[in-house]
Amino acid sequence: DLLYALLFYAMIVLLGLTLMIVFYSIVVATITKKNPFWFLKEISPAQLLAFSTSSSAATLPVTMERVEEHIGVDKEVSSFVLPVGATINMDGTSLYQAVAAVFISQSLGFDLTFADQLTIVLTALLASIGSAAVPGAGMVMLVIVLESIGFPADKLAIGLALIFAVDRPLDMCRTVINVTGDAAVSMVVAKSVGKLGKPNPKYWDDHYEEVK
Repeated sequence: DLLYALLFYAMIVLLGLTLMIVFYSIVVATITKKNPFWFLKEISPAQLLAFSTSSSAATLPVTMERVEEHIGVDKEVSSFVLPVGATINMDGTSLYQAVAAVFISQSLGFDLTFADQLTIVLTALLASIGSAAVPGAGMVMLVIVLESIGFPADKLAIGLALIFAVDRPLDMCRTVINVTGDAAVSMVVAKSVGKLGKPNPKYWDDHYEEVK
């Protein structure tokens, strides 16, 4: 039963993350008038690195390179928006913490009132803003979310152990969402200030000439 519950929990998280990708695509298509499939294709190397490292900070150089050279965002915008986004724009982490808190509460028989659910949403949002852009930081923030609703302290370790087995692969997936969100926001900001131009990809020879 626990295995099926964990599988269902993971599927719910992945469904939520997929919906966020769809939302980003709609935002990109609506505001920047760019093809969302083109956007996802151009940002895919950064997504792949985010998936493998589970760190928005480690992915930042690649994200900046893809956004500036392959999407056309001006460096003035990307150099401000992307570092800030890598620090506080943790949409995937926020979603994960909210779902995880509800799952742990239901699994251990802790009843959630409507006020508790609102508290989870608000605390998960605020905790994700202060979350470090490193692997596994979401588990630390999850403790804060659970404590905000008065979750029994003696059951915290049990609750975290319940989801620990699937935390790493889900951490990889939610980092992809965080990085995608950063790129989408940088496009929106660049469009709003007239700094979204044409892509100008550079190749190895171009970088070599700059260094030389």
